Amino acid sequence: MARPHPNGPKPAQITAGRIGLYAFLVVAALFFLLPLYTMVVTSLKSMDEIRLGQIFALPATLDFSAWATAWSGACMGTVCVGIRSGFWNSVAITLPSVALSVFIGAVNGYALSLWRPRGANLLFGLLMAGGLIPYQIFLYPMVRAMANIDLYNSLAGIILVHVIFGLPLVTLLFRNYFVSVPEELCKAARVDGAGFWRIFFEIMLPIAVPMVVVVSMLQFTGIWNDFLLGLVFAGRDNLPMTVQLNNIVNTTMGERTYNVNMAATILTAIVPLAIYFLSGRWFVRGIAAGAVKG
Repeated sequence: MARPHPNGPKPAQITAGRIGLYAFLVVAALFFLLPLYTMVVTSLKSMDEIRLGQIFALPATLDFSAWATAWSGACMGTVCVGIRSGFWNSVAITLPSVALSVFIGAVNGYALSLWRPRGANLLFGLLMAGGLIPYQIFLYPMVRAMANIDLYNSLAGIILVHVIFGLPLVTLLFRNYFVSVPEELCKAARVDGAGFWRIFFEIMLPIAVPMVVVVSMLQFTGIWNDFLLGLVFAGRDNLPMTVQLNNIVNTTMGERTYNVNMAATILTAIVPLAIYFLSGRWFVRGIAAGAVKG
């Protein structure tokens, strides 16, 4: 039998600390996965099976009718069109909001860290101060301002609101990322004749790809899961998925269909969950890169 090389990796030893660590991780995973498990199995049961009260039991037969109803037939008051329209409204709101806030925040962070215009520190401080104030305080002034420029209850209006409220955090992350880039790199590009935008697009933005991924995921999740701003600013025709989910769950006409409610909840959450599962590696890389550079 071959002996392990003396300089090779040592075999993992079973210690009390390691056992405790794994036990904690298993318990934490079960704690957070139990609600998801309950939602999934409930959405796959019929109402007759749900009335038995066996909340953790697996469904006797897989029934996907609740999912079809949640998507295209669930009732919001007297309107029974499902959550499908809210899904497309959320897509129309989230994608341009994320793209605009990430781009403008990257430009702001780049300008404040490497070009430093007059009053840059003051502007950055005011931007951060505004970001620390709860946005609920700004709701009424924002409603009046949007109404005065004819953007209230419109798709453009809710996109603009999300961009405005997302800029402080996005600017802070990009500014902290760019501030550690050697200033000589930017000066050398200026000597070669590159201007503000050329340096940004050809040098700084490619360097900041990990941070772009992190910020995009944070913004996407925050905007997709938003309820209050969508309820206040989107208007009846542009209500996002979260608002429509609330309307479905709180509709009390007839029997309360828990399987449909659970299916609608999962459909609302499945997009950000899928993005995190598919892009988790990039997210971790971006967070690690920002920590090292910051």
